Amino acid sequence: MRRTRIFARLFLVVLFAAQLSVAESAKAPKPPKLNRAQLSQNIDKIISEPDVSRGFWGVEVVSLKDGTVLYTVNADKLFTPASNTKLFTTAATLATIGPDYVFKTTVETNGKVDRYGRLNGDLFVVGRGDPNISGRALPYYRRTERKEPSLRVLEDLADQVVARGVKYIDGDIVGDDSYFAFERYGEGWAQDDMVWEWGAPVSALTINDNVVYVSIFPAERPGDKAFVQISPYAEYYKIDNRVMTTPGGTGPRRIYITREPGANQLTIFGNIPVDDAGANEALAIEDPADFAAQVFRNMLEKRGVVIYGKPRTKHTELASLSTFSITTIAPAAAGDGEARPKPPSPDSRLVLATYQSQALVQDLKVINKVSQNLHAELMLRLMGREKGNGGTIEAGLEVMRGFLSQAGIHSDEYVFFDGSGLSRQNLVTPHALVRLLRYVDSQPWGPKFEDTLPVAGLDGSLSERMRSTLGQGRVQAKTGSLGHVNSLSGYATTISGDRVAFSIMANNHNLPSKRALETIDNIVSAIVEEGGKSTK
Repeated sequence: MRRTRIFARLFLVVLFAAQLSVAESAKAPKPPKLNRAQLSQNIDKIISEPDVSRGFWGVEVVSLKDGTVLYTVNADKLFTPASNTKLFTTAATLATIGPDYVFKTTVETNGKVDRYGRLNGDLFVVGRGDPNISGRALPYYRRTERKEPSLRVLEDLADQVVARGVKYIDGDIVGDDSYFAFERYGEGWAQDDMVWEWGAPVSALTINDNVVYVSIFPAERPGDKAFVQISPYAEYYKIDNRVMTTPGGTGPRRIYITREPGANQLTIFGNIPVDDAGANEALAIEDPADFAAQVFRNMLEKRGVVIYGKPRTKHTELASLSTFSITTIAPAAAGDGEARPKPPSPDSRLVLATYQSQALVQDLKVINKVSQNLHAELMLRLMGREKGNGGTIEAGLEVMRGFLSQAGIHSDEYVFFDGSGLSRQNLVTPHALVRLLRYVDSQPWGPKFEDTLPVAGLDGSLSERMRSTLGQGRVQAKTGSLGHVNSLSGYATTISGDRVAFSIMANNHNLPSKRALETIDNIVSAIVEEGGKSTK
């Protein structure tokens, strides 16, 4: 009986404690919910500022939890997306090609190496779309890109060729980028884009992001020509240097660089003060396969190989490829870099050297973190080669259209002419962008995709934005910019812990860049901060 009374008392104590806990929980304030009315009021106020409202704005914010539309304005209108196009390209690549795909670059010959080390044929440097035959170190490192020697991969391939006993080459050194069509530029690209890094030509044999670095420094005395240096291969461009050194204190420097399409001559003119620290520019290569052939020939000669042939290229002309239709978007098999089905080879080649890339997902991170145009274009052509009927823009776009259809995005909500967003003919609605983000978030590979996006205040193209605000670390989003165009689309976590997908697009505005970015960031801050205000 005594033991029974003890247990009864213990039961009453536990019951009382539980009731007290429930009562205290009832008194505790509930987590705040998004104040949609306040959010709408704040965003409306931001985009109705006189200088801001002259542009055309589209915004959509949707809860990832239940799909509730928290804010929308002009979300069904078509906008020029700029680099927000990369969200579609990288998501489609991850879905159709897969995160573990690897690229293979080889050095091959249609001849044989005899006992004297003589190669009685041509030597082919064969590219298959690897974007990172460069000095970029992967995986992407927060806030800065680690660098290695720009031509380290080609150096390694040259070492392998020499190690195979090659001492003489009777034939040519061929830069072979025939894996993709010779379709270097996208429709709607501006002519002046093609000189610069962001408009570098697309090639299956991409070396050093298809750019050379030009450094310009003042001479020791005013009146003398400035010093111009090109790396990593100074012989590629002919330089007409007309930059004059001016006296100290006459800055800022004014330097202009021109190159006619199809030409390998740079004209550099202007002036630079004698006390200037110097200028650096990344300039696009005219024909990457030709550049690779020249560089590789030079490397072999430095290693003592005697070459009797000349550098040349092997391209696949666009007109030689047929049209096609999509039958599947199942992930590509990873590990060999070959297209499925493999077309018959006109000749059987001996492989002398091989380089294999890291997993494709590592480059998707580079594309979205730093908005790398060339790499996005390579992904588009890779989709066409692997899942269509050729490595072309149109083949890649058709694969992407198939993916977007599966994602529930209607064909009248977008028009794409490239994979990077450099084309001004691209169009998309904010609603389509948010729909894409919601679809990605529901996929098994969604976390991998979200990890490719810049993080506000921490890395990539958002590293200097929203720092020391509530948005820092809470926003993962892709930037976009062209003349009179800015965009930002991605994910945000409100201060109450709710996750949302959003798209903010501004077209036809005449705001200074700083003002345009501040306006977009203010909208994002409203989204993040309103999550912490209770509903009235």
